[in-house]
Amino acid sequence: DVYKRQDMPQFTGLFWFVILPLLSAQHEPLHRAIDRLILANQSKGAVPPAPRSDDAEFLRRIYLDLAGTIPTASEARTFLDDPSPGKRADLIERLLQSRSFAEHWASVLDDLFMDRRPEKHIPQAEWRKYLVDSLAANKPYDVLVTEILSADGTHPTLRAPAKFFLDREGDLHLWTRDIGRVFLGMNLACCQCHDHPLVHSYRMEHYYGLFAFLNRTEFSTEWKPVALGEKAEGDATYVSVFDPSKTVKTALPHVPGAEPIVEPTLEKGQEYRVSPAKGVRPVPVWSRRSWLASSVTQSRQFARTLANRLWARMLGRGLVHPVEFDHPGNPPSHPFVLDRLTEEVVARKFDLRSILGEIARSETYQRSSKWEGEREPERFIVAAIRPLDSETLARSLLAATGCPEPERQMDNVRRYFLPTFSAAPGESDAVFRASLDQVLSLSNGFLLRDWLTPRPGSLTDRLHKMESVSAIADELFLSVLTRRPTTEEIQAVEDYLKGRNDREIALQELAWALLTSSEFRFNH
Repeated sequence: DVYKRQDMPQFTGLFWFVILPLLSAQHEPLHRAIDRLILANQSKGAVPPAPRSDDAEFLRRIYLDLAGTIPTASEARTFLDDPSPGKRADLIERLLQSRSFAEHWASVLDDLFMDRRPEKHIPQAEWRKYLVDSLAANKPYDVLVTEILSADGTHPTLRAPAKFFLDREGDLHLWTRDIGRVFLGMNLACCQCHDHPLVHSYRMEHYYGLFAFLNRTEFSTEWKPVALGEKAEGDATYVSVFDPSKTVKTALPHVPGAEPIVEPTLEKGQEYRVSPAKGVRPVPVWSRRSWLASSVTQSRQFARTLANRLWARMLGRGLVHPVEFDHPGNPPSHPFVLDRLTEEVVARKFDLRSILGEIARSETYQRSSKWEGEREPERFIVAAIRPLDSETLARSLLAATGCPEPERQMDNVRRYFLPTFSAAPGESDAVFRASLDQVLSLSNGFLLRDWLTPRPGSLTDRLHKMESVSAIADELFLSVLTRRPTTEEIQAVEDYLKGRNDREIALQELAWALLTSSEFRFNH
């Protein structure tokens, strides 16, 4: 805003209105650039954006998005009573450095990479530990993906990342489709048989360029441990089902938009380090798959896809939406925001904490979800109301009820709760799907009943020891909804408890009512 100051000389022309803003933008913090570019994209006369969220709304949202759970009543009180102007930025940084961040984002990446597939060859606990440890160490995302796409299952310390390939059990086309979808934001599934009928920029040559990195890879359960091997020969050929001439084409390994990898010519008999034999894992001198990780992670599309996915996770919608269909016919709603985010992802060396922190600090992220008009989600002028994913919902229920040793409860959560509340493998958890099984689980299921049973330090135990209705209401609402109750809600609590001889049961019923409310089930 320097060039708008009234005490500055009012020079006209290029410098004040074009060059100076551009120079300033180079040093502009990313979160401020996000806000400027989002608002610059609004059409003239458009409805102004929603106001900033109040502290309670922000507190609950940032905990859910960064830590995968709601805060405790004590944490909520501390934040809400803190008058310091920098408390939001301080909280964001504290959550980014927390163990809860690593555990929550391990769950996010697990869903992204593995689509909630059933465990096959790599134990889920081993894979989950690998992701948590990587995030706790702030391992750059491109390094993490390189380890995953390079792993063959033979290296003792890098066996866990081989889960991406091994638990898909040698399905070359599934590998190809998921690499394009997950890491490049390109759902090329249709291109296995023909050019995409609706997305003209998605062609068979793109699909088989990725397939060519993998078509020589072999998977066998006979090798101990189960691992990947690779042949030294074999072309990736394809024929369109719509081609009347049935012309056979050959693809060389390449990422869409990049030049093909040129394969060296080796002397006959010198192609293998370990030659193929019964029960022997073949290892070629020159490996096509060894080029996959660097080819994917060094492409701009990889950085752009990560930027778009992080934005979608925090804001509820991608700048390119759906996130797996990034192509010229589906341009970003705010191209300059996506360009800037992509540049920052590369400049910050794929530091997830850094990018997520900048998005969280933006006013765009911190807007209120309270809105009377049409929402127009692609404008990002009002906070989206989003369902909690299944694991976040479970962890928030544990936090709200004050269940002691919540990590010990996670085995029951994974066995009984997640199958009921998770989307089916391959489906997004971001879409709200209520079911009768979910209703029955929350109404009569043993888990929630058990968590509401009074135990030392639990929510219902704390409530039972309080005599003041206002204190009960305050503890109840802060514990469950991360906000203080209104006057009407305090009165409702008083009316419900009045004359009740079974006070302990009544308190459990009040807590249950809030835990099963829409306000609890959604992030807002």
